[in-house]
Amino acid sequence: MTYSSTARLARRQLVKGCSSLVLCVGLVSPSILTSRKAFAQQRPTTPGCGKQTPPQMEGPFFTPLSPERTSLIEPGMKAERMRLIGEVVDTSCRPLPGALLDFWQCDDQGRYDNEGYRLRGHQYTNAKGQFLLETLVPGEYPGRTPHLHVRVQGPKGRPLTTQLYLPQHPRNQRDFLFDPRLIVKAQGPNMHFQFVLTDS
Repeated sequence: MTYSSTARLARRQLVKGCSSLVLCVGLVSPSILTSRKAFAQQRPTTPGCGKQTPPQMEGPFFTPLSPERTSLIEPGMKAERMRLIGEVVDTSCRPLPGALLDFWQCDDQGRYDNEGYRLRGHQYTNAKGQFLLETLVPGEYPGRTPHLHVRVQGPKGRPLTTQLYLPQHPRNQRDFLFDPRLIVKAQGPNMHFQFVLTDS
């Protein structure tokens, strides 16, 4: 067999091999696309909100039966103020209307009112699971960075007690209870936090 004959045979085998490859790719590609489409359809349509908001210790300063109100500010209070907005949702991001939020905190000097209801109050989320709280920026006291206490409970679930922290406060990292997952986030002039509760 001459060199030219050998070259023609090699080209013929190459073309045949490529044709088979194209045919195989043509057959496999639709199945790959179909599998991807089926996988996408199996994914949940409701986005997940992750796990429940981390709990934290209640501390010795909780007082039951606080007044129902959305503002903890009273006449004569001159400390810096803050407005906290947010939502209460379940782990599937569905809003929880009528969820109970009970807030308490110290004043700007780090003092709790353990005899009355100063800087204490509870409220319920609206039909969209939203809440709004007007209060003072909490002060710090030995061993603790500024924080807000809150007890949250959905209409059918168990209460969750936790604490919220201010962003970028210099004492955060030195606080033995500080959890970065519980930092409120600046949202325009407001602070924002979303509580996630389990169904049980």
